[in-house]
Amino acid sequence: MDTTRIVQPGESYTFKSYFEMSYEPEDILAAFGYRLQRATLPLAQSTAALDRLSSLKARIEESLPYVSLTSEAARRELLIAPVLLDVVHYTHAQLRIEYPLTVTEQLKGTLDYYLYANDKFLVVEAKHANLSRGFTQLAVELIALDQWCDDRQPVLPGAVSTGDIWQFGVLQRVDKLVTQDLSLYRVPADLEDLLHILVAALTGEKYYVGQL
Repeated sequence: MDTTRIVQPGESYTFKSYFEMSYEPEDILAAFGYRLQRATLPLAQSTAALDRLSSLKARIEESLPYVSLTSEAARRELLIAPVLLDVVHYTHAQLRIEYPLTVTEQLKGTLDYYLYANDKFLVVEAKHANLSRGFTQLAVELIALDQWCDDRQPVLPGAVSTGDIWQFGVLQRVDKLVTQDLSLYRVPADLEDLLHILVAALTGEKYYVGQL
């Protein structure tokens, strides 16, 4: 399709605008000159000892039978925030919540969770538990981050989460290519793998192993 119709010059868009669009994600990214592919990412996992893993998993498993996850606030406070706070504990990363970012009138809004230590990492909370549209928003935010930061981090990683399900993505900056991971990580079942991947992404370890 003609991607020039998706993002109109002179019009104002927020990151949330792209979540709400009914266009295919490939077409939305193409409007910015980026490509999208879907593949299994061989994600690096940290070898760090996760001294809080058992406690975190026990708290989540104990709470789940008693808390309804139909609201975004419940998923955020019970599942997403505790995971990210433990990641901060392991990595000493800075965590910014609802971080405002303006690159252009077409790339602006607030980042749900922006973490940075040796490397940068974004987490998008999938509104209405819509993982697919949440990933489109994540991809656009990674594009904004690519254009905003001038460091030498070659790959910008991120994740979209409904709280109980996480999906990763990476932006290869030179190639202007966003890869959507085909694998999903569930909380609490895959919590250990999820934490090891998040810690690796923020401590300078290679984010994925091998070439796509």
